[in-house]
Formats: sequence, structure tokens, C-alpha cells
Amino acid sequence: MAEKLSILKRMDAFKAYIPFILKNGINEEILQQIISEHRGIQQDIRKHQERYEASEEGVPILKRPVKSLNLESERIRRIDELINNKLNNTFDSEVVDTKIGYFLGNPINYVVDKENEKFQSLAATIEDFRTRENIPDKDTTLGTRTSIAGYGARLVYWSVENNKPILKVANIDPAECIFLYEESMSAPTFGIQYYPSVEILADGTKSQVTVVEFHDQSETYFFRNDTNGFELYDIQPHNLDSCPLFGVENNESLNGEAIKVLNLVDAYDRTMSDANSEIEATRLAILILRNIGMDDDDVKQMNKLGLLEMFGQDVEAKYLTKDVNDTMIENHLNRLEKNIHKFAKSVDFSDEAFGGNISGIAIKFKTMALEHKAIIAEHKFRSALQYQFKLLCAGWAKLGICSPDDYLNIWFGFKRNLPSNIKEEAEATSLLKGLVSERTRLSLLSFVDDVEAEIEALKEDQVEFGNKLDPLEPIDGPDSELDDDVIDDE
Repeated sequence: MAEKLSILKRMDAFKAYIPFILKNGINEEILQQIISEHRGIQQDIRKHQERYEASEEGVPILKRPVKSLNLESERIRRIDELINNKLNNTFDSEVVDTKIGYFLGNPINYVVDKENEKFQSLAATIEDFRTRENIPDKDTTLGTRTSIAGYGARLVYWSVENNKPILKVANIDPAECIFLYEESMSAPTFGIQYYPSVEILADGTKSQVTVVEFHDQSETYFFRNDTNGFELYDIQPHNLDSCPLFGVENNESLNGEAIKVLNLVDAYDRTMSDANSEIEATRLAILILRNIGMDDDDVKQMNKLGLLEMFGQDVEAKYLTKDVNDTMIENHLNRLEKNIHKFAKSVDFSDEAFGGNISGIAIKFKTMALEHKAIIAEHKFRSALQYQFKLLCAGWAKLGICSPDDYLNIWFGFKRNLPSNIKEEAEATSLLKGLVSERTRLSLLSFVDDVEAEIEALKEDQVEFGNKLDPLEPIDGPDSELDDDVIDDE
């Protein structure tokens, strides 16, 4: 049996098509071949998505068959068949949610130097774009999809609102995206999206088709399939100077967050399910009667009344039950849970260790593995955002808002979402006053979401309450005759 290649190696293999397409352009045969090679990746991503959603098809324990015993032509039913509990413990989705809550629980800050008159129009446009497109929500969704599948996808495109052209972004299902790139899918040479759609035919019936959008550096090619394969039906310029569909890598290997611990999660599910079945099976235990003769009527009477009358010294009635070593089961479950968090580099924030007012250093030590993983994700996310704003600035330049290279002056601020010790933060930042810039110092405070807005508020306070206050006038007006000492007191 051939070894299954990782998503990274299979995605890197599409690089071989780039020289051919650059020379000859895209055609139906090459497109069909690329999509066929991507189907395996799509199936793997779908499995991860279904598992995250805890669907019956996605979780192995929920598909576990019942046990039965076949002897020749007779089928014997066992207690295992009557009681086959299937308990799903969604550690895999918890690993994803914990990372996203920690990494993107606080919205990403998009910062431009507002003091520079050159960038004021760009800063206002970014603020409007961030609000209109609900970017914090879209960034969180993109991060979640990336953590589940191993990579995410986003599209920048033109739209029209109030008879004005505007730029918008949309998150695309990564299972439906293929990227052809030299170095990173965050700056691809070509991007492909293929998805199922429905067409209404002339007679009113529905037809299932697959629509493909192939994006290069200047145009988007639209294909649809029919009985004879794919056919090109439209070409449109996208006016963005680069491929508008790009990817976000979760890590260097394009692995989802939980892929390394899925076997441990399955083992936890089996153990928990079997233990629960054992507990429930005690109600169906076999009753053993020793030296007691009972006919069918006696059995029916006993079941009805719940009573059993016994005579003599050697009679005995007891249930046949298994001896369950609950201590061993509990230790096994605890070890599995510990290893899941350890190898997934996740943190159980419900742990008692996070109770109380622990110091920031203590929190950092307990979240160190998660922080290392978040740092890698931040670098990958930052790379994709830089490419996104390269596209946006190229489009905004056509509207006279900025120049195409102004994306280099945009800074992305990531802030971890952790319980904060405000007193400790205040003491630390006060020691940094004069040693680092005010923007850097304010960004260290967990309760400051927008550094630029906070600086503006500080300036307003300085005018209203600080040394820039207008000079005080005498109580009776500027022409009142008062002693100099009184005026000084006022």
C-alpha cells in the first residue's frame, strides 16, 4: 500500500503546472487534470471539517458498529448489541477553538500613521473598509477554517454600492481552492476555485454543474462542466494587478491543529463509551439462582412484584456482573487527556491551575506551547494580510486614494486573549515610559484595543486638562480690577 503524501507535498506538486500555463495559458484539459489531482486533498479537508462539526459521518466513534455473534446460520444477540453507547468527546474542536480564542479573540489592529498627511486618506479608507466588511468577524472565521483544514482561502473582488466601485473580501471554503505558487500560497501565481452549482434549463428543470473560476495576475476565466468536460464561457479582468484569490497557511506543513492527536481522541472516545456501556449493562446483568427451582409462572410473578422468596440454607440468588476497575479507567482517561493537550500544544483553561489571581509570568509559562503555536500562525497570517492589502492598495490606487506601494506602511497588531492582571501591566508599562515609543508601550496594555484611538484620546485630554488649557480669566471678566494675588489664586 502506497504511503499517503501530506497536504503540503500534494499542494507543492501543482507548482509543475506554472511554466506550462505561463507559456500556453489555461485550457480545459489541464484544468480537469489539476482538479482531479486535488480531489484527494478536498476529501481530507472535508473529513476534518465534518469532525470539527461533530457530524455522524465525521466522528469514528459515532459510526462504530454493534457487536454480534454468528454461529453457522443462527445469529446470536449479545448484551454488547443491546448497549453500544457512542460518546463523542470533542477534544479536536476544543483544540481549534482554544487556539482561535487565544490568537484572534482580540481583533487584529490595522494601523497606519495618521500623523503623516500622505496616509490620512488611506487610514480613513481602511477604517471604513474594516467596519463595512466586518473584518474582525471575517478574520476569526478565516482563522478557524485555517486551523481546521491546514490552510484557508480569501478572495478580494470589486463590487458596486450606491453607484460607486468598492473593494470587498470574502472567505472561501479551502476544500474548494487550489493554489499554484512558487514559494507560498499567500502570494500565488494562480488561484482556482471550483464549486457545485445549479443551473435552470430552458424547460425549467435543474442541472447540477461544477463552476470553476481560474484567476491569474490580470484576469478571471470562468468554466463550467457538462457531459463533455469543462468548457470556457467567460473571461473578465479583475483589475487588481495580482491573483485575487490567495491562501493562509496554518503552519509550515499545512496540518490542521488536531491532526496529530486524532488517534488519542479516538482512544478516549472508545474508553469513555465502553465504560458508560459497562455501567448501563449492570441493569441487564444475568440473574443466577442456586438451588432454587422456578417455573415460568414464578419468574413472571417475580418480575411483576420484584420479590423472590427463598427457603433453606443453601439457596442463593445473585447477578452475574463484571468487576470494573474504575481506578484504572480514570487514570487511563486522565493520561489520554493530558497527552491530547500536550501534543496538540493546547491548554485546558478550566484547569484549577488558572484559578485565582496568578501572575502574568505564571500564565506565560503555562501557555508557552500554545504561544509558540500562535506565533507561527501570526507570521503566516501576517504574510497573507500583507498580500491582501497589496491587492487592496492596488485597487484603491485606481480610485486615487493611495499609491500601490502604500501597503508597506500598514502595520498589523495581534494581541493575545488572556485574563489580564491590570495592576501588573500598569507597573510594567510605567517602567518603560521614555524607553520605548508610546505606541509600543500602549500596545502592551490588554485593555487598549486601538492604540491610535487611545493616542488621540490622550491628546484631547491634554488639551482639556493639561498644560494646553486656555489661561484662566478673573471671575468678573477680563476687565475686572482685582489684586494680582487674587488673580494668581484664581
